[in-house]
Amino acid sequence: MVSVTTWNINSVRLRLPLVERFLTEQSPDVLCLQEIKCQEHQFPHEAFRRLGYHHIAINGQKGYHGVATVSRIPFRDFSKHDWQDNGEARHIGVELLGEGKGMIVENVYVPAGGDIPNRELNLKFGQKLDFLGRMTRWADAIDRPTLIVGDFNVAPLESDVWSRKQLLKVVSHTPIEVETLQRFMDAHGWVDIGREHIRAPDRYYSWWSYRAKDWKTGDRGRRLDHMWASPDLAKQATAHRVLEDARDWEKPSDHVPLTTEFSL
Repeated sequence: MVSVTTWNINSVRLRLPLVERFLTEQSPDVLCLQEIKCQEHQFPHEAFRRLGYHHIAINGQKGYHGVATVSRIPFRDFSKHDWQDNGEARHIGVELLGEGKGMIVENVYVPAGGDIPNRELNLKFGQKLDFLGRMTRWADAIDRPTLIVGDFNVAPLESDVWSRKQLLKVVSHTPIEVETLQRFMDAHGWVDIGREHIRAPDRYYSWWSYRAKDWKTGDRGRRLDHMWASPDLAKQATAHRVLEDARDWEKPSDHVPLTTEFSL
């Protein structure tokens, strides 16, 4: 059994106590973090090692973005793509060497895309679509059992958002983003693990804005975080869970952890 968690932590140093709590209580084998907001030498390596996560791969930068994968299972660095095409640290891939040997875990942080869903008026939106386009060309050539996880910054299904009607023209749920993400899915035949276990149209969110006075009462969530697997690997996924309680922890991230268990 191998368990993998993805979590946009929104600053790993600021929220280290939350990560330590999560690892102590949940103990996944592999934890993929996005938006760590630090360089490699600033990453709290020792805190993870104290908890048994001795294997660490980081693609970081000063103050923004950044991804890190930590693991109790040995791995080797496998890939580091610049799908943003501007040097931003948004991807790191590893290959498991112990239990689950041969499984590739790709950890990605897709750009949010700004506020205006028009690439002519908003450079960031165009960059987001282009990022997904480069991911799609990469996915077309995958020939290994691969799990890609992270903050995709797209909520594709109607039941992935609190109101389709009100969010249809809001970045993260616009038709062009959904169509672009679907092309990425089709390029490798990815299986959306979350929606295999929490079937649409059941409610499934992973992010709630800080702007809400009471995130739980309003429940204006979106499913921005995803765990997708190659077809054969997806068949070995035995469980999937969302830790919504983490949104209530002290000084929380606006995202919560998703975990999938595999029988390998």
